[in-house]
Amino acid sequence: MSMEKLTFQGHSGDPLAGRLDMPEGPVLATALFAHCFTCSKDIPAARRIAARLAGLGIAVLRFDFTGLGHSSGEFQNTTFSSNVHDLVLASEALSQRGMAPDLLIGHSLGGAAVLRAAESIPSTKAVATIGAPFDPDHVTHNFADALPGILEHGVGEVQLGGRPIKIGRDFVENVSSEKLEVSLAQLKKALLVLHAPQDDIVGIENATQIFLHAKHPKSFVTLDNADHLITRLADAEYAADVISAWASRYLDLRPPAPPIGAPEGVVRVTEADPDGFLQDINTCKHHVYADEPPAYGGTNKGMTPYGFLSAGLGACTSMTIRMYARRKKWPLTKVWVDVKHDAMHAQDASGGHSKIDQFVREIHLEGDLDEEQRARLLEIADKCPVHKTLESSSEIKTILAS
Repeated sequence: MSMEKLTFQGHSGDPLAGRLDMPEGPVLATALFAHCFTCSKDIPAARRIAARLAGLGIAVLRFDFTGLGHSSGEFQNTTFSSNVHDLVLASEALSQRGMAPDLLIGHSLGGAAVLRAAESIPSTKAVATIGAPFDPDHVTHNFADALPGILEHGVGEVQLGGRPIKIGRDFVENVSSEKLEVSLAQLKKALLVLHAPQDDIVGIENATQIFLHAKHPKSFVTLDNADHLITRLADAEYAADVISAWASRYLDLRPPAPPIGAPEGVVRVTEADPDGFLQDINTCKHHVYADEPPAYGGTNKGMTPYGFLSAGLGACTSMTIRMYARRKKWPLTKVWVDVKHDAMHAQDASGGHSKIDQFVREIHLEGDLDEEQRARLLEIADKCPVHKTLESSSEIKTILAS
């Protein structure tokens, strides 16, 4: 994943700071991410979700709302409506780059903002919310004791997330007047609601109300024991995986035609976790993970590289046997292949000893086959193209299960 800085003008004319996370390969879609109340584009959940989506070919713009993070302006002069305006301006900045957003993602109050902004961003095909309040006024519960002073004096300083934040009267009055019922009823976009049942900041009942007021297509997925800020890596990865899998039904994520000389396309392997070994593997139409076991510093979220190599041999063997039996019209009802890999000592041509890779392939055949047919299918296994590829540098030992 590569990252580009993107600056655009916010609702007040102040420059807003954004980061555009780009896929290593072709951009299949674009997402616009709205962060939580008084947070920033750089909170762990935003970074991790953007990284996972970029690994799947979806570019993600995350930016700081006016007066927050690296963006200019005074936060105390902002409102919920101004946040929505900033989102619309962010979408226009993307459109000017030929990357009009297909997907809107909002976290907490950012979720309410994307629901409100969706009608003003015509390129949007799908909207996903994470821990979003049904009533934007819900956010004032975080500083309820300070509300009288804010309303009386026009501005007040509150402690949020361990730091002082100035809140203006306009924000309080504006957010209290905002209702999402109409926006949800008129959304006309696919909606995904992600929420944690144990969220103690924005209760799960908010997700229920959002879901009930929206029209189909709509989906709800629980984030189980995740916290409101999605601070754990596993929860952020899960949210990103769910969003990407769900969005693929509504976005055109078809990659471009494969290049000349690579009929199956390019297999792109991208590091997903620089602190471990997790890898995003993308082909023309598919996405999988590669990883290592915890004993070797990995997180065990995907097969190991040798696991993929063994899987390739096993899959090709099974396909080759099936293709031959089908052509011969033999009664093969089922075939499966167990593959084990290990390094072993062997004598080389000079009489010395060296280690080589050994693949033990155990083939299981079901059906009313006679011994001659079974023996022939065992021979056909060695015609597997992957077998031939590996055979030039590896020893492949094949046995027929009894």
